[in-house]
Amino acid sequence: MTDLFARDVLAAGAWDAAHAHDRITLDYEGRHRRRYRYVADGGLDFILDLKQTTLLHNDDGLRLEDGRIVLVQAAPEALVAVTADSVDALIKLAWHIGNRHLPAQLSADRILIRDDAVIVDMLLGLGASVEKIIAPFTPERGAYAHAHGDHQAASHPFVFAPGQAHGH
Repeated sequence: MTDLFARDVLAAGAWDAAHAHDRITLDYEGRHRRRYRYVADGGLDFILDLKQTTLLHNDDGLRLEDGRIVLVQAAPEALVAVTADSVDALIKLAWHIGNRHLPAQLSADRILIRDDAVIVDMLLGLGASVEKIIAPFTPERGAYAHAHGDHQAASHPFVFAPGQAHGH
């Protein structure tokens, strides 16, 4: 057991995953942490030590203090695929899921959520079709997922400085 720390998260796509030293495969709960001791798939022991609780996403990298990088992979887990008869109906279902602050993975034709009997019953009552599946869960990051401390309003992605027209 070592005291090797990972304090930096490299966003998926912002680094070359071919340079990963090891890989760690975690379910949603295992990827939503601030501080935790992990053993990567190849046996590397390290401590995740972030400033705040963070949801690690599939293909993110964890930079260890010695410079090596551990690739994060989303493990398959029990999910529910939610579908509807129309786009309008699916949008309404998405609203109900979001209104309950549930993590959700969105696509054009379905919504993936973690398996929860109470939520499934609610969705069925709203006319949804549901199918239990096993798949990696990579929910949307959310509008505030990037928030990490000091902010300048004009640099916020949803605030426009005078004269800006929606980021153009």
